[in-house]
Amino acid sequence: MNKKLSKKDLKDWKDFIEGNQSVPNKDNFKNIRKNKNEAMIDLHGFSLDQANNKVEKFIYKCFDKKIEKLNIITGKGLRSKVDQNPYQSKDLGILKYSVPEFIKSNIELMSIIKRIDDQTDNKNSGFFCIYLKLKNKL
Repeated sequence: MNKKLSKKDLKDWKDFIEGNQSVPNKDNFKNIRKNKNEAMIDLHGFSLDQANNKVEKFIYKCFDKKIEKLNIITGKGLRSKVDQNPYQSKDLGILKYSVPEFIKSNIELMSIIKRIDDQTDNKNSGFFCIYLKLKNKL
């Protein structure tokens, strides 16, 4: 596969390599809509245990930073390899349904959470939102 780059693509590539630009880390606290009270985490590629651990730490970290709204991206489960496991549903994404349930079953986490908007009725959704209580109001 020998494709030639356009002059613009080649220039963009050279500018990127020679410049100080970096590829953003998806796990960093990126503020959506430039809102300081909002943070996001992307759980694509994580196993269920990894995702649960990561989201638990993320929730506590955001609570400490007084961030009120968390956007948790789980994905829809469309690329998972659940079809290779006869004990898993081909119609349900593992993280999409299991991570919100993990959070809801954790009493300590729920004590700092106002509400979870998991939109389980929307099959096209690969994310959910968590609204945290304010730290100084506890």
